[in-house]
Amino acid sequence: LIWSETCEPTTPTQIKMFPISGKVALITGGSEGIGAAIAKELLRAELKGVAILGRSAGKGTRRVEELTNEFGKGRVIFIRADVLIKEEIEEAFKKTVETFNNIDIVVNNALSRTKDWDRYIAANLTGTITGTMLAYETYLPKYASDNKGVIINISSPSGLYGSPFSPLYAAAKSGSIALTISLGSDYHYNRTGIKVIAVCPGYTDTAAIDLGQDNFQGPAYYEAFVEAIKALPPPQPASVVGKAVVTVIKEARSGSIWMVHDSQ
Repeated sequence: LIWSETCEPTTPTQIKMFPISGKVALITGGSEGIGAAIAKELLRAELKGVAILGRSAGKGTRRVEELTNEFGKGRVIFIRADVLIKEEIEEAFKKTVETFNNIDIVVNNALSRTKDWDRYIAANLTGTITGTMLAYETYLPKYASDNKGVIINISSPSGLYGSPFSPLYAAAKSGSIALTISLGSDYHYNRTGIKVIAVCPGYTDTAAIDLGQDNFQGPAYYEAFVEAIKALPPPQPASVVGKAVVTVIKEARSGSIWMVHDSQ
């Protein structure tokens, strides 16, 4: 874990541990990749229950079966929801509360690839804003089990440093980091008890790295991607990010930005 130099020093109000045992989480993009790894590690840390959100019912059902086989019945549900549609995300929050009675942790992880600029920003930034604000303004204040909550926004080093091959992705992730720092300030934490934190995974072994030219704005962007990948070490497993997120939820101060790179 590398704490970004953009973060302020830890203050006494920010060092209280957040216990995961007995808590309830909602994870967007939770059916596969980093989201699924986070769900697994949270359950391993004795999370009471988790709602995994995604667009594919098939992937979601298979993930529920896998996690149920490993961790027991009644701890995992899948909710079909598209982060582009606010009503579906809010309905997912409601179903999570109906199933588990509480909601304590929200992880905004959903990722979408499209050449349509508006849809790209809507999925990768507006979707994060939707999940964050629903959690922050409504569901965590009402349904957190001990009046404390955590929001994790999965961002990217591209949001800090830019990306020649994916400028829209970098812009969206930069926005999620700014949202995190703003809502995660001491002012908001002291009045709400809700921590807002960003985690920026580096090159990670998920379906998102298996990209063809059609996933980029044009040939020049794809060529930049190919060259960048050549210079990187092998991708880290998604499980490394999942374990890092568990540590961050427990220990990190609100408003901080964490990078998980090269399995560190």
